[in-house]
Amino acid sequence: METLREAAARLQRGEVTSAALVDGALDAIEAREGELHSFLTLLDDARAAAEDVQKRRPKDAGPLYGIPYAAKDNIVTRGVRTTAASRILEGYLPPYSATAVERLDAEGALLLGKTNLDEFAMGSSTEWSAYGPSRNPVDPSRVPGGSSGGSAVAVAAGFCHYALGSETGGSVRQPAAFCGCVGLKPSYGRVSRYGLIAFASSLDQIGTLTQDVGDAAVVLGAIAGRDPRDQTSLDAPVPDYLQEISRGAKGLRFGVPPEYLAEGVAPAVRDEVLRAADLLQAQGLERREVRLPHTSYALDAYYGIAPAEASSNLARFDGMRYGPRAQEEDLIEAYRRSRGEGFGPEVKRRILLGTFVLSAGYYDTYYLRAQKLRTLLRAEFAAAFSEVDVLLTPTTPTTAFAFGANTADPLAMYMADALTIPANLAGLCAISLPGRPADGLPVGLQLMAAPLREDVLLRAAGALEEAVR
Repeated sequence: METLREAAARLQRGEVTSAALVDGALDAIEAREGELHSFLTLLDDARAAAEDVQKRRPKDAGPLYGIPYAAKDNIVTRGVRTTAASRILEGYLPPYSATAVERLDAEGALLLGKTNLDEFAMGSSTEWSAYGPSRNPVDPSRVPGGSSGGSAVAVAAGFCHYALGSETGGSVRQPAAFCGCVGLKPSYGRVSRYGLIAFASSLDQIGTLTQDVGDAAVVLGAIAGRDPRDQTSLDAPVPDYLQEISRGAKGLRFGVPPEYLAEGVAPAVRDEVLRAADLLQAQGLERREVRLPHTSYALDAYYGIAPAEASSNLARFDGMRYGPRAQEEDLIEAYRRSRGEGFGPEVKRRILLGTFVLSAGYYDTYYLRAQKLRTLLRAEFAAAFSEVDVLLTPTTPTTAFAFGANTADPLAMYMADALTIPANLAGLCAISLPGRPADGLPVGLQLMAAPLREDVLLRAAGALEEAVR
């Protein structure tokens, strides 16, 4: 599929209309959506909206004007069903839109629909959606990754030009790696979380899935920036990221931490990262040695913190206001049955785990210790970024796995995010872009940079993308 920048150029030249772009997207969806199941909701009025936008197109329209996109179904959209792929939110129609969606609306972007995900963004394969799994467009017998699996599928299959996803421990980058598209996780606080249904509030961040690095720069530029409705959003200047990419990456310093190439990383994935390192050096980047010894503890820290925050955040979903409600006269029993029937198995597992680590007698042993590990990780990354500008690693230890391979083993499923979780814990910006496939399956190359250094990250990513093509 063409990039959104290519589509925007054709719109500007009058070679195509927004309605034609929507028609093309709907044709592609009709051809493969039944097999791939990337969407939970498609907007009935998408074509009419495209025609209206086309009539109002200004001469100075930006690159997102009239371009169809999709949003993960845990990002609220006013008047459009938003379920977080959970039965407990079935039929919920939000009265407002997320800030990221409002900012795209202001750019004239066209929302095509809401994409599938692991329930409440808790998963690494989209197998935990209450409405059925999405499938990998490269090989439908394999998972697309998660939790933003539907968004990755929609972009990789050419159903839309770009999509919004969300990240708590790798939920944009991991499915991007499995499906062969570009997934960008901004720094914590770079993009407003207002309107993102919370999983773990100190980790969550809205990100982008796109055809290439340049498109990621365009979309990030539109949704980034301070939002007074989100007190964790940062009041920091938003550069022209596309212009930054054009500067090139020559002279930047990068490191390949050996801890990210250790046991558990498939040989083909490791080889592709080392090849990418050689390509970056050939592009004029300087390679330096770095170590991140606490990386091996990141998964433990994450599963001490994220479920604890989830157990608190999900307490608000009680089946009393929307979604299915158990018909019980006893209030406590109504709560118990509504939540028991409304939440799926993975969500229940994480609520129970989070409640346990926060309970008396275990708080210091698990939650507090996890926070201390998080502090060590942040300090370790800060030291590394005093020596290098970006870090190059695999995005995932393996390529996409088969359906059902890890559902009976939660630890094996959680390991799929082992290499992406550290960036969330430290609040870094990070991106996954496709490398050379292994056995016909996409391999994700991950770059990480210091908080709020998306400009540097995208410069390096642009150089790497050009080199691996």
